[in-house]
Amino acid sequence: MSASLVRTTVRAVSKRKLQPTQAALTLTPSAVNKIKQLLKDKPEHVGLKVGVRTRGCNGLSYSLEYTKTKGDSDEEVIQDGVRVFIEKKAQLTLLGTEMDYVEDKLSSEFVFNNPNIKGTCGCGESFHV
Repeated sequence: MSASLVRTTVRAVSKRKLQPTQAALTLTPSAVNKIKQLLKDKPEHVGLKVGVRTRGCNGLSYSLEYTKTKGDSDEEVIQDGVRVFIEKKAQLTLLGTEMDYVEDKLSSEFVFNNPNIKGTCGCGESFHV
C-alpha cells in the first residue's frame, strides 16, 4: 500500500488587517421597533423569516413570516435584540440590503433598500438582480 505525503506550512501574518464582513441584512431602528412590537404579542415565535418568491411582472418579491425556529440552512441576523432569519434561496439577493419600516397616512410597510437591484417593474412587487 503506497501513501502519498503532502507537505504544508503554517505562517503567522502580523501586518495583515482583518476586514469586517458585510452583514447580510441590516435593520433600521424603525424596523427593529416594529418587529419587537409584532413579536410582543406572539411569544411562541422567535423572529421573522425573510424569503423570496417568484412573483410580480417578471421577477421575485420578498416575503416575511413569523417563525418559531431557525431552519437548518437559514442565516440568522441578530440586531438590537431582534432575530431575523434569511432563507437560503434569499441569502444572495439580500446581501447588503437595509430593511426599513415606513409609515405614512395611507400605508405602512417594510421596505427593502437593496443596492444590488438593477431595476423593478411597475407593480412594485418584483426586482431584478
